[in-house]
Amino acid sequence: MLTLKLASVRAAGRRSSSVAARNVAALGSAYWLVMLGGFLEPVLYLFSIGVGVGRLIGDITLPGGEVVGYAAFVAPAMLASSAMSGALSETTFNFFGKMKFMRLYDGMLATPIRPIEIAFGELAWAMIRGNIYSAAFLVIMVAMDLTTPLRALAAFPATVLTGFAFGAAGMATATLIRSWQDFDLIGSAQFALFLFSGTFVPATAYPDVVRWVVEVSPLYRAVDLVRGVTTGTVGWVQVVDVLYLAALTAVCLMVAGRRMSKLLCK
Repeated sequence: MLTLKLASVRAAGRRSSSVAARNVAALGSAYWLVMLGGFLEPVLYLFSIGVGVGRLIGDITLPGGEVVGYAAFVAPAMLASSAMSGALSETTFNFFGKMKFMRLYDGMLATPIRPIEIAFGELAWAMIRGNIYSAAFLVIMVAMDLTTPLRALAAFPATVLTGFAFGAAGMATATLIRSWQDFDLIGSAQFALFLFSGTFVPATAYPDVVRWVVEVSPLYRAVDLVRGVTTGTVGWVQVVDVLYLAALTAVCLMVAGRRMSKLLCK
């Protein structure tokens, strides 16, 4: 029985990887320009606000009492935001187009691939894009002396978890939206998260009610996790961050799988 289950898991993994491999094979030259633009955006924010405005602000005191430069405070937030943006770009707009208009997944379901395996394959592809952004940004942080090489290596798994969480959330959202106009709402929500997730100011700077809303948002938990690792201030709060992001990934993947089954197998 155990052997059969393991064989089934391996087969599901191969089918999911074939979905990701299909996306790699379909890449065009213009896609790399899109990826370059997605990478440059957080880098420009880092230099303009983290470095430029940071000269006027000075140092920032973290919740644990540690004092860091403003650029070192902003950089982890840009890193987490970059992982979020890379994952959401693939699992919302592109995923919606493939499912609702290109009808790409209808052909896949004529094979042994199941909807949940399509979801895992698309999430794996989104993670490839998000991980490229994260790795390149970490190299820049090390080059600017905003973190150490060892901390950068430790922060990479945190950005991977962030990408998984937002990739799963984006996929679940894409199965619920009705038309292209709904992407305006997604863009607004993403920008609000970017601004109000402890990105440029500590959450303690907000009034108590607003602070509570900020601290339960998924990007804040990702920023808090990455910032704790890159600044060397990891504590029990980061354990909460990991559990939060892992739970978000599991719940959203379950929703995405069920919704895809309903939409594609009717």
